[in-house]
Amino acid sequence: MQTTLVAKQTINIVWFKRDLRLSDHEPLSLAEAAGIPVLLLYVFEPLLLKDPHYSQRHWRFITQSLKDMNGQLCKKISVANGELVSIFKQISSIYTIDSVFSYQETGLVNSFDRDKALRLWVDEHAIRWYESARDAVVRPCSNRDLWDNYWQRVMRADQIVNQIDTLDLLTLKFDTSGLSDNWKDQDPFMQRGGAIEANKVLSDFFVERGKGYHKLISKPLDSQVSCSRISPYLAWGNISLRQVYQHLLGHWSRKGWRKPLTGLSSRLHWHCHFIQKFESEHRMEFEAINRGYYTFPYRCDAGSESDLIAWSKGATGYPLVDACMRCLLKTGYINFRMRAMLVSFLCHHLNIDWRRGVAHLASVFLDFEPGIHYAQFQMQAGITGINTIRIYNPTKQAKEQDTQGLFIKQWCPELADLPTQILFEPWMITPLEELMYNLIIGRDYPSPIVDMKISYRQASDRLWAWRDRPDVRKESRRILRKHVRSS
Repeated sequence: MQTTLVAKQTINIVWFKRDLRLSDHEPLSLAEAAGIPVLLLYVFEPLLLKDPHYSQRHWRFITQSLKDMNGQLCKKISVANGELVSIFKQISSIYTIDSVFSYQETGLVNSFDRDKALRLWVDEHAIRWYESARDAVVRPCSNRDLWDNYWQRVMRADQIVNQIDTLDLLTLKFDTSGLSDNWKDQDPFMQRGGAIEANKVLSDFFVERGKGYHKLISKPLDSQVSCSRISPYLAWGNISLRQVYQHLLGHWSRKGWRKPLTGLSSRLHWHCHFIQKFESEHRMEFEAINRGYYTFPYRCDAGSESDLIAWSKGATGYPLVDACMRCLLKTGYINFRMRAMLVSFLCHHLNIDWRRGVAHLASVFLDFEPGIHYAQFQMQAGITGINTIRIYNPTKQAKEQDTQGLFIKQWCPELADLPTQILFEPWMITPLEELMYNLIIGRDYPSPIVDMKISYRQASDRLWAWRDRPDVRKESRRILRKHVRSS
């Protein structure tokens, strides 16, 4: 008796990562052109689910983004939960995989190791894997001499017009019982994921609220409205940077908008600049980009752990620091200057190693983008050797950026009844005023965990003395040669 073998159907796979959209999407376009059935795949990977950089807010945002994409498709994206190569093995037991299409990812080292494992597997099975460059990030990039010109070419190139209705879509049902049902719930304090939301936020910025962008960008309360608020959508790829940049150019000649648009344009450029730096210096996840700071004298005493916990919970005794951290814990967002202040307080005033706080802020930033996060964290910690050292005074920042104390009162309600002359320095309250306002420092609101006058002076002495070291200067020259164009 002769047995007839039935050939497995040949398919392609589009593997989504931080590119959760269906427009201006090169891997999708390649799959469209290939003309054979395609499986759209997203994998919730245990190595990332367990990673301290990520938290429920990120997985909720991704779940919302996938739901948004499914609403535009005739069949759903196949969602899996498991180790990536194992998922691909499951697919290959059912189908013959011809090609895999995805974007390159400038991620943490665990995602890079996962990519290397997948590369080994697809090569062993003669499967082609096409990785498209994301935004204007170059792999590899030895210097920046031509990078700015390349950035402009990428951002001004025609957007890819995807034809998702031409795809012959397949769907596989994977076991996702281990995923949390809470990710399907909406958190009213967090921005919602998806391309529809991304375009709403972007369009709304150009209606009116973005007109004060350049004036209000540093203010923790006003910036919640006047800033673009597109950062999570860029981080998770609900919208491409090119789409945002070209939308901006479409408004370039609007009367009264040149300053805010110039400011936003520069930040879109910085977005790729910092990711490119991380792509070229991936060891930044574990050590200072400037090797001269490897032995920088951070605290290692027992009290540093309790100070780190106080900082991470918003219980330092400095109202603006605490308000910013509590706002982050609740909403996933604060503006750039306040992020810098939080890092400065941790690394300068508390003299705690930046590596002990970097994952916590990543986990609460809804817009966590590894390349930007690590490059910015080290810059604000003052350990690059090339950037201006900024030691933020939280009290001074509060008086300048939250002049009426409205942001502080919103997020530190125990201080809401204090007049502004006491609000910014509540530890200066007199015993009579404690009775008057029913507020006891150390009971109702924390006492300061550090003396700002002393910590500022000590931080300044440490940072400037270290910056003058020959090994730091030597490394600074190397960094500038690699990450700044020569002319």
